[in-house]
Amino acid sequence: NCDWSSDVCSSDLPGSTIKPVVALAGLKHGVLNPLDATFCSGGFSLPNSTHRFRDWRPMGHGRVDLVSAIAQSCDVYFYELATRLGVQRLSDFLGGFGLGARTGIDIAGEKTGLVPSPDWKRGAFKSRRAQVWFPGETVILGIGQGYMTTTPLQLAHMAGIIGLRGTTAQPRLVRSLRDPVTRKVAPVATKLSAGPEVGDAKNWDLAIAGMFAVTHGGTASRSAAGAPYSIAGKTGTAQVFSIAQNAKYDEGAINERMRDHAWFIAFAPVEAPKIAVAVLVVAAAVVLITSARRSDVRGAGALSRETVKRDKSIKAESGSGPSGSAYESAETTARSTALEKAAEVAPVAWEAPDEEALGV
Repeated sequence: NCDWSSDVCSSDLPGSTIKPVVALAGLKHGVLNPLDATFCSGGFSLPNSTHRFRDWRPMGHGRVDLVSAIAQSCDVYFYELATRLGVQRLSDFLGGFGLGARTGIDIAGEKTGLVPSPDWKRGAFKSRRAQVWFPGETVILGIGQGYMTTTPLQLAHMAGIIGLRGTTAQPRLVRSLRDPVTRKVAPVATKLSAGPEVGDAKNWDLAIAGMFAVTHGGTASRSAAGAPYSIAGKTGTAQVFSIAQNAKYDEGAINERMRDHAWFIAFAPVEAPKIAVAVLVVAAAVVLITSARRSDVRGAGALSRETVKRDKSIKAESGSGPSGSAYESAETTARSTALEKAAEVAPVAWEAPDEEALGV
C-alpha cells in the first residue's frame, strides 16, 4: 500500500532539479545560445512590473552561462529562459521527460504528478479570474515552483533519460518471474524506447556538463568528493510556502513541517550510466528517494552517494569523468570555457547498459 513517503505515491515540487531539462528546451527551440552569459544580480523582474523574483543567493551569481547556471543553480538564468520559451513550449517539453504522467512501474497507486499549462488551469479552476495564466507563473515554472509536482520516481526516471541521452527505460520492480509448474526463472525484460528529441545531439553534452559541474565545484561538490566513479547530479529546493517580497526565510522561526524541502538527483557513472537516483529530505526527516532544505542538500547528496555505492555493477575504475570532454572542462572551470569545449567535441560515446544494470 502507498503512504505519504512512497516514492511513487507522494508528490512534491521538483524545484531546481528540472533546470537541466529547461536548458535542453531552450537549446532545442533555439532561444538559448549556450555561449551567451547572463548577469545575475540576485533578482528578476518582468517588463513593466515591480515584482522581483528572487534568486536563492541574494547577492546574485554574477555572470553565468549554461554550464555555470546549472552548476550554481542560478534562478535568474532560468527565470529569463522560461520567459523566452513561454509556458506552452516549456510544459510540452517537460512532459517529454515523463513528468506529469505515470512511469508505468509495476506498483499500484502511482501518482501522475502535474506539469501545469494554461489549458490545465482553465479546467482546474471554476472562476474566470482563477483560470487566467499569468506571466509570473511561467517564470517560476522555470525553476520547478508553482503548481508543478513530481514524484521521486519521476525525477529518478528523468535523470536516467538525461544520462542515457534520450533513451527511456521503463522503471520496474519485478526483475524475474518463476513458473509455478516448471520452477524455471525467466527474466523480465526492461522496456527501452526512444525518448525526447533535443535537436542537436551535442545538446545532451551541454546539459550533462552542467550536471557534472554540480558535483565538481557546484552546489553538490561534497557528494562526489573522492568518488572512484563519475557522478552527474542536480540539487533542488521545494518551497512549502511563499515568502513576502521584503521578508527573509528564517528556518529557525518556521514550524518544522513548513520548512523547505531539498532534492538531489543523480546518475552514474557519467560516461556509461548504470544507475539513476533521487533523494528527498523533508525538513529534518529523510524520505526514500527525494527533497530537503537547501542547507540539507549536502545530506541528500550523501544519501545518493551511498545508494550508488551499493550498486555492484558500478566499478571503481569507472573514473572521474570522460577525459578531454565537456565534463573535464566543467570540473575545473564551470564557466564559458566548458561550453566552448562542449560545443566542439562529438557526443561522448556510451554503451546502453544491460537490463540488469539499469537502475532507473
